[in-house]
Amino acid sequence: MYPALSVLQAIGNRAEVVLWVGGEGGMEANLVHRMNIPYASIPAAGLHGVGLRSLPGNLIKLALGTSKSRKILQEFKPDVLFFTGGYLAVPMSTAGRSIPSVLFVPDIEPGFALKQISRQASAIALTVEESGKFFDKRKMMKVTGYPVRKELLGWKRADAMRTLGLTDALPVVFIFGGSKGAHLINTAVFSVLDELLSFCQIIHITGEEDFIEARSVQNALRTEAAGNYHPFNYLHEEMGAAYAAADMVVSRSGASTLGELPAFGLPAILVPYPFAWRYQKVNADYLAGSGAAIVVENKDLPDRLVREVKTILDDPALLAQKKNAMRSLAVADAAESIAELILEQASRKGEARR
Repeated sequence: MYPALSVLQAIGNRAEVVLWVGGEGGMEANLVHRMNIPYASIPAAGLHGVGLRSLPGNLIKLALGTSKSRKILQEFKPDVLFFTGGYLAVPMSTAGRSIPSVLFVPDIEPGFALKQISRQASAIALTVEESGKFFDKRKMMKVTGYPVRKELLGWKRADAMRTLGLTDALPVVFIFGGSKGAHLINTAVFSVLDELLSFCQIIHITGEEDFIEARSVQNALRTEAAGNYHPFNYLHEEMGAAYAAADMVVSRSGASTLGELPAFGLPAILVPYPFAWRYQKVNADYLAGSGAAIVVENKDLPDRLVREVKTILDDPALLAQKKNAMRSLAVADAAESIAELILEQASRKGEARR
């Protein structure tokens, strides 16, 4: 959802009215409402990789979502649709097949839902050029990069360090697994935390479920080590501060790593989520192949975490090399490029009306 918010920021007042269509309840609805964006919800469920027991119910949800999408489109009458992927977008794409649309492809390899949506899309925005091979070559495609929220990029390092209670005495490692944390990464970190804190400071987003344990682990540390550990259940506005303060990152390799890590020039140890389709592994391999990251399998993280972090931080030349490699992947004005693509497609509908 953050790429879509970034693009909406770029569009600004060039759109008279915007409606966000998302899932029923949950974090997405809350965040969109916080931004004062009108919100409508539809039921939906995935079909790819779903077991036979769940398939009938998911098909019913898909049909209901398509029906509700038609009603929303009849009432709202949009000039253009913008999709950022996921099974939730399939009903709206199906219902709005006659309306110009733009599809943004966040991961390098698109999932099943994105490929389905691409059939109706008028234009496709790609994070990286390599993604183009997964789509019909006759489609209009543009490499835009991954849009990064403006509020992430506005931090100065000194302000970020002060906000998060960090010092200049030791390098800073930012560890996170996504908006809800990553239990397996958290467990690995807890098991070697004392050793890590002997040579670095750590900003750690644990997610809600593991935050109490993180506090408990922190309380058991030596006083000097405890002061170097900064756990958070979640970061909103301060996420940009964490990036700006960090020297390197340990994280999953979801789509946002393709945009946010390059924007800050942060070398990374990437731990692809092992219990899903291979999107994260493809993303991680792309960044590693560019010399900007190291890929560690989930099962190997407890044994390799300290060694890999120390290897990078102890070698200034290696750290600088990986920072430069990551920074070279950044694409400026990605949100504006996607916004322009959306406005171009919207003008087609306007011309047809005239």
